[in-house]
Amino acid sequence: MAKIKWILFDCDNTLVLSEELAFEACAELANEILEKKGISDRYTGPSLLKDFVGQNFRGMMLSLTKKYNFTLTDEEFDSYVDRELGKVIETLEKKARPCDGVIPELEKLHESKKYQMAVVSSSALSRVQASIRKVGMDKYFDPNQVFSAATSLPKPTSKPDPAIYLHACKVLGTEPAACVAVEDSRSGATAAKNAKIPLIGYVGPYEGEEQDQMAKMLKEECGAIVVMRHWSEFEECLKKVEEAS
Repeated sequence: MAKIKWILFDCDNTLVLSEELAFEACAELANEILEKKGISDRYTGPSLLKDFVGQNFRGMMLSLTKKYNFTLTDEEFDSYVDRELGKVIETLEKKARPCDGVIPELEKLHESKKYQMAVVSSSALSRVQASIRKVGMDKYFDPNQVFSAATSLPKPTSKPDPAIYLHACKVLGTEPAACVAVEDSRSGATAAKNAKIPLIGYVGPYEGEEQDQMAKMLKEECGAIVVMRHWSEFEECLKKVEEAS
């Protein structure tokens, strides 16, 4: 029976309500790309979020090139990534809020010292740091324990690729089985699953029918041991993961 030592949190819409804000900024650039490529479709922030939730901007652009069958040079990719990052950070620094109920749970974990905590995100490191700093979570996470699929790896990637989870485990000096991941999206949950990290699904930011659909998907498709709808359920969920380990 593996003992859980590390809790690995996704950031966007798991710790910080940042996805909607970020996708507003992303939609503007996505539409610019589509227009330049002579494609008539256009995105709003919510429609982009629906199609690409959990992916970073590089992953999203890659998905767009496949969906609409066009190419971007490496230089174009890098230029758009830089522009998107600046727009998103500016927005997050003004408007980001913590997910409902998460701060008291982080405080309890911090006080108990029973587990160590890290952030494992698809988003660029500077964006993740801006998000957690804005909502006052930076005191819970050592800078060396914040990982980004877009920044921390030799070759940038995005969840559902498990590379960032495997990299985080290696740097933290732990095995996947001694961790638990907390994820809110299919891509993030799939990354954890493929890294063989026990998973708690989180559906707090979703509403109504979509919340039920996401809970079902996280359990049935992504192998979440348990799904929480509010952070107040975290302690109980963690207990269930430990019992299942």
